[in-house]
Amino acid sequence: QVQLEESGGGLVQAGASLRLACVVSGPTLLTSLTVGWFRQAPGQERTFVGAMRWYGTPLHADSVKGRFTISRINAANTVYLQMNNLLPEDTALYLCAARPGTPASDISTTWQYDTWGRGTQVTVSS
Repeated sequence: QVQLEESGGGLVQAGASLRLACVVSGPTLLTSLTVGWFRQAPGQERTFVGAMRWYGTPLHADSVKGRFTISRINAANTVYLQMNNLLPEDTALYLCAARPGTPASDISTTWQYDTWGRGTQVTVSS
């Protein structure tokens, strides 16, 4: 059974950077999973930030392109979310999620993912 654990969140000032990590454990290789990053602010829906497809190509949401970058280190079973020039509106609980590495109609939707981490909080002050 795949398990996910996020880390790297914190309280930072606007303009700062953070790197979040999603460590994947279990019997499935990282190269056989698509791992997505989502965020959820209080009272709001969970929204797509980006994903690393199982074959190694990332996808980033338009709202974070140019500021956020997703990468992967297979040997470490870890998918990273590098966040630069953080803004107060980036404040949210950031969660990673995994789905099998098979073609999907839209990997930006939450229902595509069957395993979720508990999240790491990112708070950006102005």
